[in-house]
Amino acid sequence: MHDKLSDIRSREQKLLCTTYSRYPIALSRGFMSRVWDVDGKEYIDLLAGIAVAALGHCNTEIGQVLTEQAGKLWHVSNLFYQEEQLELAERLLATSHFDKAFFCNSGAEANEACIKLARRYMQIVRKRPAYEIITLDGCFHGRTLATLAATGRENLSLGFTPLPEGFSQVPANDLGALEAAISEKTAAVMVEVVQGEGGIIPLADDYLQGVQKLAKDKDILFICDEVQAGFCRTGTFWAFQNAQLTPDIASTAKALANGLPMGAMMAKDEVARAFVAGSHATTFGGGAITSKVAAKVIEIMVRDNLAKRAKELGDALAAKLAACMNRHPEAIKSVRHRGLMLGIDVEDCPNVWQKLIHRGYICGLTHGTTLRLLPALTIEEDELFSFVDALDGVLSE
Repeated sequence: MHDKLSDIRSREQKLLCTTYSRYPIALSRGFMSRVWDVDGKEYIDLLAGIAVAALGHCNTEIGQVLTEQAGKLWHVSNLFYQEEQLELAERLLATSHFDKAFFCNSGAEANEACIKLARRYMQIVRKRPAYEIITLDGCFHGRTLATLAATGRENLSLGFTPLPEGFSQVPANDLGALEAAISEKTAAVMVEVVQGEGGIIPLADDYLQGVQKLAKDKDILFICDEVQAGFCRTGTFWAFQNAQLTPDIASTAKALANGLPMGAMMAKDEVARAFVAGSHATTFGGGAITSKVAAKVIEIMVRDNLAKRAKELGDALAAKLAACMNRHPEAIKSVRHRGLMLGIDVEDCPNVWQKLIHRGYICGLTHGTTLRLLPALTIEEDELFSFVDALDGVLSE
């Protein structure tokens, strides 16, 4: 007789394209920072849907807003004015220096909007034949053809070539390499302040400030990808605010609607004027339900000062992990963090990750070398800190 997980795996093999390496869990329900599988086993979720459920699973305040809006208006397309979009835009833009927003459905689409806006601004507004986007080694900007080209990883683009032209990568934390790569064809440089899929790699503040200055000096645009690191995750509302940056354009998604598919591109007014009616569009972006939920997400994050909480909890957890590393120097190679965005390089990482699952802790496994923690910003302290005891126990075995 097959167990429930085996049956689900068998059904998936028959029904779905094989595009994911699944974790050995089939989840059936969740509440805040706890989830339960189909057999009733309980886990503490330290991944939160890859930084998406930042306010926790099935958050009751969000659920109430979702239910109310579901009885009012779902989708009418962007052919119509919608107050829900405007409420969201007001709340979103108030968190930063940006003036205009464009709503879409995912992080990759948000980055596509950044790329298109940068090219169009240079070519239509500035009358310059500039189109190239420079990104950094170790980055991840999405899986569309353009964002694959921006990411520049051969293992991700295998079989999908030729990719669109106009993208190049330079080493991170090397201003000289970036300056050498800028030419008359360069429209923008795009960076993740913290490289999430790269293994939680925070870029140095002085380097980021140097990138911004170089972009200004060379008269090109500076873009920040905040898809994973945004929304209070790193101890400020936006990760770029840690380094006092003011990018021309930024993308975001993941936590924006706490689990509903939504992304956004934000821009300064001067750059945003490159978009006019018909130059860019999406059918589902900024629908009434997702906009209403996203507006509530931002309201809660600001109201409850979750950026400050993320910094305090992240610093405390990093200190506990540093002590754990001192106890297991042969096993833990390094601990990196910004707020509640943590990467732990561990010897025999896949085995350690598997044992943590057996102990009831879900975290990410990145490149087979790094435990990635992106817990809900609302996680209880005891739930978060108990992870260190679990890791200690696994490494002591």
